[in-house]
Amino acid sequence: MTANLVAAAPAFTPARPPAVPLAVRSPYLNAWLQGGSGAILPGSWPRHWTGNILGWQGLVAVDGVAYNWMGGAPGPSHVNQVSLEYTSTKSIFTFDVAGKVIMTVTFLSPVYPDDMARQSQQFSYISIKARSSDGTPHSVQAYMDVSGEWASGDNSQVVEWEYGTSGDIIYHRFSRQTQEEFRESSEIASWGNWYLATRSDSGLTWQIGQDTAVRGQFANNKLLANTKESNFRPVSEEWPVFAFSHDLGNVEGGDVERVFTLGIVQDQVINFAGQSGELAPVPGLWSSYYTDDISALVAFYNDYQHACEASSALDQRIQSDSEKAAGKDYAVVTTLAVRQTFGALQYAGTPSKPYIFLKEISSNSDIQTVDVIFPAYPIFMYLNATLGRYLLDPLFENQESGAYPNAYAEHDLGTFPVAKGYPGGNDEAMPLEECGNMIIMTLAYAQRTGDTAYLSAHYPRLSQWAQFLVEESLIPADQLSTDDFAGTLANQTNLAIKGIIGLKAMSQIAHLTSNDDPFGEIADRYLQGWKELGINYQANPPHTTLSYGDNDSHGLLYNIYADKLLNLNFIDQSIFDMQSHFYPTVANEFGVPLDTRHSWTKSDWEMFAAAVASESTRDMFISKLARWVGATSSDRAMTDLYDSQTGGFPANGPYFVARPSLSPEEQRLFRLYGKLPNRSEHFAKHLKERKYFDSGDYAMSKAGKGDSVDTGAVGSQHPLPENIPHLSSPVSGPNGIGSMLHPHHHHQHHAGMQAGSPVKESSFLNRETSAADVEAAAAATSGTTTTTATDEQKPQPADTTEGQQQEIPVRQ
Repeated sequence: MTANLVAAAPAFTPARPPAVPLAVRSPYLNAWLQGGSGAILPGSWPRHWTGNILGWQGLVAVDGVAYNWMGGAPGPSHVNQVSLEYTSTKSIFTFDVAGKVIMTVTFLSPVYPDDMARQSQQFSYISIKARSSDGTPHSVQAYMDVSGEWASGDNSQVVEWEYGTSGDIIYHRFSRQTQEEFRESSEIASWGNWYLATRSDSGLTWQIGQDTAVRGQFANNKLLANTKESNFRPVSEEWPVFAFSHDLGNVEGGDVERVFTLGIVQDQVINFAGQSGELAPVPGLWSSYYTDDISALVAFYNDYQHACEASSALDQRIQSDSEKAAGKDYAVVTTLAVRQTFGALQYAGTPSKPYIFLKEISSNSDIQTVDVIFPAYPIFMYLNATLGRYLLDPLFENQESGAYPNAYAEHDLGTFPVAKGYPGGNDEAMPLEECGNMIIMTLAYAQRTGDTAYLSAHYPRLSQWAQFLVEESLIPADQLSTDDFAGTLANQTNLAIKGIIGLKAMSQIAHLTSNDDPFGEIADRYLQGWKELGINYQANPPHTTLSYGDNDSHGLLYNIYADKLLNLNFIDQSIFDMQSHFYPTVANEFGVPLDTRHSWTKSDWEMFAAAVASESTRDMFISKLARWVGATSSDRAMTDLYDSQTGGFPANGPYFVARPSLSPEEQRLFRLYGKLPNRSEHFAKHLKERKYFDSGDYAMSKAGKGDSVDTGAVGSQHPLPENIPHLSSPVSGPNGIGSMLHPHHHHQHHAGMQAGSPVKESSFLNRETSAADVEAAAAATSGTTTTTATDEQKPQPADTTEGQQQEIPVRQ
């Protein structure tokens, strides 16, 4: 009995995922087998990433007896699922049908990083193969249907349908009768035509009708009636389904295969306020390559062999590169992330002017969210860096049109699929976060492609954002970072270092475009100040803090990843070593907490931290995340936010699912390139005071938790010196290093302590400062030196002159 039970348990390779990608190629073709099923397909309805059921039923008949291999329809017994394997592009299920037939069903969602035409199509493949498992021929028929639930998130909407042929390709087309362009219902598109297609052969039958009638027809007769009902009706009224059945004949030892294609075609895909600043529809990129829906459908179906070969090559590449980078555990994560990332993308425009629009899936459906593109960016740099430009272009165009009034970088372009921007400047404010992200991503693209003309074209905007970083990055005002579900916070250590690295990146951009460079010197000086303010040197082991002066706090210092991404060699190796030593001391079962405010963590930032950690700490991060993949109680498409202790969704927190924010580690970083003619421009900035919901707040408010979330305003000025955590009086030590901040929260003071700024009152950065001011003043200010720690040494703060603090670039 025990042996039989063990034999019946399915095998999962490389792990049992929290949810299995089935047809995942765009924000609207985004179907999953959720983990509540135990990753068992027979008897389980596939679902949209929202959790809504997508009627998708699979049946098979062997020697006259029908069985269920996919879907929750009542009736036939279930086949036995033997195994599930996932790769970067495929989910492969193997079933045992009554001990007679082995049936393999492969859900293939190709990813074409270098082929815009193929990647622009919102179609996916389903392959069904059958062979005898007992040496005896068996009669086999395979059935598949889909329901109108794919065409509308509102089941009260009327759907209409058509059966058609094009050569030997036959198809069902169905859609909402009332098309609403650029509208969604429950995150499902309210416009476009859906298709289920296959190739005609002598054993093919089809039918359109009520779900129970059509499925009953197959179960009873092992074929369909070749008829269609004509009364168009709401999705949930007698549930119309669109079905095909293939008679595979008598199968023996070799596989007999039949292939289906499922997907959506939309003529216009995004409403975008681009260079003109006015909203205008943008066509699907597919329409530049194919004359109409049917030609696109037929081309995709007939491309199946190429898709198999290209997908297998990509699967092998990612598997091999992942194992070489960090072992098999790393491949568990990277291979599951690929379809999820590309499934958030919509390809639009024309071959001469292509765009890629990204949907911030699950958190609030923003379009082109900069701090969601940022964690996904490494996979684009790895696979094809030009994709990075197509993601950045809409952001540059909208802001350079004059339609965005703020001097800092825009957070997003609106709500998918309408990219209208924010002419009133009322987007969710993450000013420091997004300025740093945009500069870092733009340089990363240019480094890998050699496209320094792109840097020159956008230099005025980039330098404007860099000027904002000059004025704001070292002592961050009270504001949101990308981890916005945690609320606003002043003096964020990790946020500050992003801005400082952004300045160093801007220095590289200035050199590459033959512009004057005031930014590099500023970044160097800011780094010294950051090391004094943001590190608790007295801790054992030392580590950075969540916010300046809060020595009881810590957090993932994931933003130093950008230093390695850009090959800047800017951050002291001692900082990387320090964090590597520290992270294992605070690790929980499934990962390292994001910071001390919660036991929650984010898998994307864990991978950023792992990528720049020591080998042993890297492996710790990866092994814990790989274990989480196979053990998590979260049952939706892979979340990037979970509880590091339980492995489940955060208690009373936001649920993030299917977001495009986890990606493979970088390949070898490119060196910098040459220079172009001079263009220089610096701008002042104005930070407006506003209140915003962040994406996590939105999710929590939807869950009725909104009152507990801090939605405070972004600060309009830096904290006053007396409110900034300050250093105690220097105490000489063996290395002449002053003691660090006392362990108290940043807005508290111990009795009797001087409430002063950590800088001398005469510091030139105690006043409003421009890049030019800083450059001029730098010559009159003493430099600092740092000590590079070995693995056995503690990192040291910036050098100080005996009896006084080193001047730190802080302004009021």
